[in-house]
Amino acid sequence: MAITPGHRPRRLAALLAASCALVAVTATDTATADAAIARTRTPDTPPDATRLTGPQRAVLLDATRRFRDVENAIAAGYLPTKDCVPGMGFHYVKPALAGDPTIDPTLPEVLVYTPAAGGTVRLAALEYFRADADQNLKTDDDRPTLFGHPFNGPMPGHPLPPGMPPMPIHYDLHVWLYQANPSGVLATTNPEVGCR
Repeated sequence: MAITPGHRPRRLAALLAASCALVAVTATDTATADAAIARTRTPDTPPDATRLTGPQRAVLLDATRRFRDVENAIAAGYLPTKDCVPGMGFHYVKPALAGDPTIDPTLPEVLVYTPAAGGTVRLAALEYFRADADQNLKTDDDRPTLFGHPFNGPMPGHPLPPGMPPMPIHYDLHVWLYQANPSGVLATTNPEVGCR
């Protein structure tokens, strides 16, 4: 099936959601998540390097506060996904940002919502995403950062349903800004997030 320009944004949204689903399955326990973080740190990395400062949090909150209302996110071009990913929630992807190699803290590529009362959703986290420039898992000289925090990856594109274009090798970073995460503000998954 050919992908027309009108189908590309939804396809990209589905690709990113599938990516997060596989990451959730493969990094659900704290030891795995800690190991993934450790691979991006050096021995000189200070212990508080997995936290955001007050001013950094303020920048992100100011830029995304309006998305607490999911209708504002949809109006801004974030496309909802149908499946809730255990340990994460529902991913709303903005294809124009996901396809752009620039990382701007005020423009997250993905918004993560968790189920809430009455079938609604509540904003829980931001996710930053960038495709690996050289598509080589053995190199990471293009690893992006957010406020000096290195992204996880590079990681392979994840298996997707038949008929979907392959997902690229990529980097990503979650920021649990709106829901506390006992695993840490920059952990991939949150043990307190379910899909019920």
